[in-house]
Amino acid sequence: MISTNNLSLQFGKRVLYKDVNLKFTPGNCYGVIGANGAGKSTFLRLLSGELEPTGGTVEITPGERLAVLKQDHYAFDEYEVLRTVIMGHKRLVDIMDEKEALYAKPDFSDEDGMRASELEAEFSELNGWDAEAEAARLLNGLGIAEDRHTLLMSDLSATEKVRVLLAQALFGSPDILLLDEPTNHLDVESIHWLENFLADFPNTVIVVSHDRHFLNQVCTYICDVDFGGIQLYAGNYDFWYQSSQLALQMAKDANKKKEEKIKELQTFISRFAANAAKSKQATSRKKMLEKISLEDIKPSTRKYPYIAFQPDREAGDQLLMVENISKTVDGEQILKNVSFTLKKGDKVAFVGPNSVGKTMLFKILMGEEEADSGSFKWGVTTTQAYLPADNSAYFDGVKLNLVDWLRQYSKDPDETFVRGFLGRMLFSGEESQKAAGVLSGGERVRCMLSRMMLSGANVLLMDEPTNHLDLESITSLNNGLISFDGTALFVSHDYEFVQTIANRIIDITPDGVVDRMSTYEEFLSNETVKQQLAEKYGKK
Repeated sequence: MISTNNLSLQFGKRVLYKDVNLKFTPGNCYGVIGANGAGKSTFLRLLSGELEPTGGTVEITPGERLAVLKQDHYAFDEYEVLRTVIMGHKRLVDIMDEKEALYAKPDFSDEDGMRASELEAEFSELNGWDAEAEAARLLNGLGIAEDRHTLLMSDLSATEKVRVLLAQALFGSPDILLLDEPTNHLDVESIHWLENFLADFPNTVIVVSHDRHFLNQVCTYICDVDFGGIQLYAGNYDFWYQSSQLALQMAKDANKKKEEKIKELQTFISRFAANAAKSKQATSRKKMLEKISLEDIKPSTRKYPYIAFQPDREAGDQLLMVENISKTVDGEQILKNVSFTLKKGDKVAFVGPNSVGKTMLFKILMGEEEADSGSFKWGVTTTQAYLPADNSAYFDGVKLNLVDWLRQYSKDPDETFVRGFLGRMLFSGEESQKAAGVLSGGERVRCMLSRMMLSGANVLLMDEPTNHLDLESITSLNNGLISFDGTALFVSHDYEFVQTIANRIIDITPDGVVDRMSTYEEFLSNETVKQQLAEKYGKK
């Protein structure tokens, strides 16, 4: 078990949380949620001991092992993939290394033999003989093929490294598991595997995630970081949302009734204070007024941006025709004979394991790359707006403040007009004077969404738009795309996002495309798709 006792953290005058008292018990998964900057990842760092609290303590049951999803993707570059996973259990690795050193000694003594015997016993207790097999199972489940298990970590892509580090955290069934955004860079099959793994995990899991579907699938409790504290709610994310909204509304309603009573008493006192016949009643009302106190409802750190896409004109029936597009990069064919026709009102989710292929397809459609073969044609009535997965070209080294940055993309250069759009995306007052080059990942995405809204486009292309956004911004974007009257093409690993927006799924496969008019849930439940996943991941 891990618990916090009067835990507090303060940076200068800013208090993240104060007097937090929580207990995390085995068999439960706790989802940590809150706005960007509320202190979710910081809370995990406090629990792991990486960061010292301003006040209070973190206590772990003696003898229990804590594992953390590492964020440094280069820390293990010199090690083999399989070895990196096993390094998640430090004591086991220490035993393995000491055993190897002992058996390699040319003058192996009786004392060495006794030590080796002790190590062998502990090695067996820690399930050491199955370590490589367990590590391989974790890697396979997370989409790392067996032929890559013996490579050095430095030979892997950034996405593969993230998966290996996740396998490292899961290895050896730790007593307490801390995961910060574990679904980042995972495809839907790997996320599904992780959901099943955590559902069967017998120990304590504490996870930070912006994936609403994932939180609903795995969490038994929600830790809400807000109002200068951390509140624990039983249930999953949806239950938390309903409960928290109800509690907040009840507090507001109670205050409203008190405000009405205060107003009523104040009116009576002002009318009859000078009236001798009513003076006693006025004094009595005054005493009642002094006893009424409004509940102190602290301001929430949660803020929802306003996201709405309004096309300047309606598109015609002919939107986009793609015929046999193929593309090879560094000797690997990432697109093969991709063909489809876009229809008016389509909201198409592009799925599939190859994120590079989907990104390349969007770049080709936006004229940033050329296909090796094939062609595409946009309808003459269409206008496109594009949100790339990598937006660094728009911000790196840019010294313009946000008003001037956004003004570049506005038909109306009036500062008040531009500031209005920035305000919708939570950049008001001094925030709008930030230099574009120093923005965080989430702030950059919100700026890019402002740019798209100003474009008035009737076709939107979005490559992983929920990356870097907090749950509030994801919810606003989700609702904005549901309400959008135009046509949208997007790539996302966010199940809830895809399920609630898309009416068509295009799966980019090694041999072409699988194109279905269906919801995401219907697509995934298709028997053919399930069979393909079973063959790929060895499941039934």
